[in-house]
Amino acid sequence: MTGANKGIGYEIARQLGAIGDIEVLLAARDPQRGRAAAESLGAVAVPLDVTDAASVAAAAKWIDQEYGRLDILVNNAGILLERGEAPSATSLDLMRQTYETNVFGVVAVTNAMLPLLRRAPAARIVNMSSGLGSLTLCTTPGHRYYERALLAYNSSKSALNAVTVAYATELRNTPIKVNAADPGYCATDLNGHSGPRTPAQGAVAAVMLATLDDDGPTGQFYDEDGVVPW
Repeated sequence: MTGANKGIGYEIARQLGAIGDIEVLLAARDPQRGRAAAESLGAVAVPLDVTDAASVAAAAKWIDQEYGRLDILVNNAGILLERGEAPSATSLDLMRQTYETNVFGVVAVTNAMLPLLRRAPAARIVNMSSGLGSLTLCTTPGHRYYERALLAYNSSKSALNAVTVAYATELRNTPIKVNAADPGYCATDLNGHSGPRTPAQGAVAAVMLATLDDDGPTGQFYDEDGVVPW
């Protein structure tokens, strides 16, 4: 699981580890923080910067050597760099930085881990999206996301939803299921701890999708209450 040393990622790791038969590989960009988080959960730390091709390749190689397969991939690493600026004032540099982590990083990690996921009996891929990536919710007057026009972040999560569908389509004739999770508006470092939900609450949908039965959905967008509209 990427970006798992704090916040929602840490909670996903904790909840998956509590299930009892899952060995959690906790990936983090900062090796020291990753080790500290892993030690607190009894997980295994894996240094991984999703924006660094060499780091991604090294992580995949290490998992291959140590385990030979990967049963669950949670693409949780994400950034929000906007500070309230209008879409027309959003710089291209900020857009590129956002997409490097939120979109390209997911593709890089998924492609690197896919051979390992194919070796599992029935692997699960969970992409951590956001309700802000839902075009339906962001264009519904009165919805809490209607006025939240964050050009870089929102569009990166919409793109991530499309990435989710693309992988699900490619893998639909395999046991691998690929879905996007909406954690809701949680209080994390990402938003200055302004959200009304806890990271533990935000982890619920991802854990559900990571542990789906064989008859579970693929290519869908879920929160803990059910399907979220695209």
